[in-house]
Amino acid sequence: MSSSTYDITKSPPKALTFDVFGTVVDWRTTVTSFLIQMAAAKTSSSSRSAELAPEVRVRLSKLTDQDWARFAQEWRNCYKKFTKGYVPEEVEWRDIDTHHHLSLIELLDQWELERLYSKDEVKDMSLIWHYLDPWTDSPAGLHMLGTKFITSTLSNGNQSLLKDLNEHGNLGFWKLQSSADFKAYKPHPSVYKGAAKAMGLEPGNVAMVAAHLNDLKAARSCGFRTVFVERKQEEDWTPEQEEYKDARNWIDMWIDKDEDGFLEVAKRFGMS
Repeated sequence: MSSSTYDITKSPPKALTFDVFGTVVDWRTTVTSFLIQMAAAKTSSSSRSAELAPEVRVRLSKLTDQDWARFAQEWRNCYKKFTKGYVPEEVEWRDIDTHHHLSLIELLDQWELERLYSKDEVKDMSLIWHYLDPWTDSPAGLHMLGTKFITSTLSNGNQSLLKDLNEHGNLGFWKLQSSADFKAYKPHPSVYKGAAKAMGLEPGNVAMVAAHLNDLKAARSCGFRTVFVERKQEEDWTPEQEEYKDARNWIDMWIDKDEDGFLEVAKRFGMS
């Protein structure tokens, strides 16, 4: 569904900027699987298990795959709280790699697992966000869209993280833009306005592509066009909420989760 006053397929933008976590890459599956594997490795042999403190070993034995999925979600929730609460020039700058590391330390402590991993292991684990697997449609869809549009990330992830994701997933972005480039975090207006300016474009010539309606709402308030690509378990607003219902009226292109993601976006733009 598109807004009644503008048809994005008839008057397409010149550039597409993409949210990354949850929109381009499937963070939930990758992070949860990684956490499960790391925990299992600690008890993979009797000698390795014996290295653990008895109370840690007992605690670990009680955790299920569902618990690790909840741990992953809590880690993600820490990220959301951090980025939404950051106020440029009022709060000391911290990049996402640093946040992921510090929040992992905090979560392990809260889960009574602070003695499970060494400091070096925790630091290495925090970098799993550099190697998230893409949704199945992402690589092909992005490469296809890149033949017609400037394609750029517009993510809260830092530059080194985005570079690794782009290479790991063979995503083929023309340009990597991070909120860190503007010393702010989405949904701060300076991120969207700065991204458009960096591409030499007016905001109206850029469409934000995201699986999160609050991101798109913020982009739209800065003059961007909007493409919503629904992904499993990513949208915070529920269909019963007025904000969600209202979004149906202003989103320029709406891709349902049972459609083919970025491949469907390309199809709507007349590409095959």
